[in-house]
Amino acid sequence: MEINERGFSNKALEDFDLIDKAVHEKDQSAYATLMKRYKKAVYFMILKMIRDADDAEDLTMEAFAKAFRNLERFKKDYTFSTWLFRIATNNTIDFIRKKKLKTMSLNNTLSDDSGNSVNIDVEDDDNNPQDEYIKSQRIEMVRVFVDKLPAKYRKLVQLRYFDELSYEEIAQELDKPLGTVKAQLHRSRELLFEIASGKENHI
Repeated sequence: MEINERGFSNKALEDFDLIDKAVHEKDQSAYATLMKRYKKAVYFMILKMIRDADDAEDLTMEAFAKAFRNLERFKKDYTFSTWLFRIATNNTIDFIRKKKLKTMSLNNTLSDDSGNSVNIDVEDDDNNPQDEYIKSQRIEMVRVFVDKLPAKYRKLVQLRYFDELSYEEIAQELDKPLGTVKAQLHRSRELLFEIASGKENHI
């Protein structure tokens, strides 16, 4: 991996250029390229933490949506991948706290795209006052994109994200087979990714 005089890899510098295009030129393809580069890495990082494919997809979508919403605040003091992975990690930790999941990977140190360590720090305080704030911010962020979904998917996402129903509960609520609910929620997430990357005109 080539490192330039600023200490960043060529890929990191390319990310900086993509961010500039996304923020200053509203270049939709720049968002899409960033997502294509890191979606798989973010997904598998989250999957390692929670061991559930459906929830990992949910949290991956949320991480990118939050990152893109705050992209203009990104500072080039560190790589985009470091920043994105920390957003994804914090969202996942919030999810784990809420669900009280047991995981063996929280004490591990993860590496971002440039090989930098990303430490995961979890506080033991179950009544952390930041939890509700983080949750409210996450819901607000997702709702921005959900409002742009076709009506047939909006109800599913409403039940999953905002009403916090399980897949089984959603299937019962809508009187649909569980497999259908999972498939339609998977498609909903794909659409949300497209919306988050500025491609809603194609939906």
